[in-house]
This record gives sequence, C-alpha cells and structure tokens, in this order.
Amino acid sequence: MTTGRVIRRAFAGLLAALLPAQAPAQTVITPDEFLDAVVGKTIKFYEVRSGFLVGTEQFLNRSTSVWRMEGRGCVYGQITTPNGQICFLYDDDPDGIPVCWWPFLYEDRLLVRLATFLNSETQEVRSITEDGVNCPSTPIS
Repeated sequence: MTTGRVIRRAFAGLLAALLPAQAPAQTVITPDEFLDAVVGKTIKFYEVRSGFLVGTEQFLNRSTSVWRMEGRGCVYGQITTPNGQICFLYDDDPDGIPVCWWPFLYEDRLLVRLATFLNSETQEVRSITEDGVNCPSTPIS
C-alpha cells in the first residue's frame, strides 16, 4: 500500500465529516481534530516546496510529543492549542517561545502552515504509522 493511500484512508472519516459535497480546495481543521487523527501515531513531515523530510514526530498524547530531526536526535515537546493553532514548546528551545502551526486539508493531503506572517513555511504529512521514533527514555503515553 502506498503512503498516499495510507494517508487517504487515515483521514477519510475526517474528510467526510469536514467537507461538504462541493468544498473549497483548502479546509482549515481545528487542533483538536488534528490531534484526534495523530495521537498515538508517528508522522513524517516534508517541506512542501523542496520535498525534503523535515522530521518525524510521535504524538504520545494530547499534550506531549517527541520530535526527531534527521541527524539531530530527539527532542520532547509540550503541545498546546491556543487560537486555533497547534503549538509545540520543545525542551531544547532557547527562547521559550512555542512554534505554532495551522493544520489544514488541501485536496486529500494533510498540511501544516507555520503560524507567522513573516514565514510561509508549509509542511505536508506523507506518512502516518504506529511505529515509534526510537528515542531513549520516551515517556509512556
């Protein structure tokens, strides 16, 4: 089964619930809807423009995740959901300011857009699995 089919199957119910018969091409979803789909799962984020893997995140529960970037190891994050955004404050963040995203669906793809006006970075979820990220001392969900 291709990754695209796995993602479509994982979000089929979400799409059906959120999209009317003739929906616009882009639909913002709430952080709670996003978390409902990913808690207990591990997802891979790819930068939309370049197609490069940005990193892999395991959603341990609704308030904790573990992020693994290629070649950098693991970082644990606290998840919050203010103002329709999903935000992550990672253990290694020197300024203590969370990184926030707006989750949305575009056609049959799940994407997140950085919630700042200066940076239009968008990442696409291309893989959803039940595998862990193989980090030491991963807290049990």
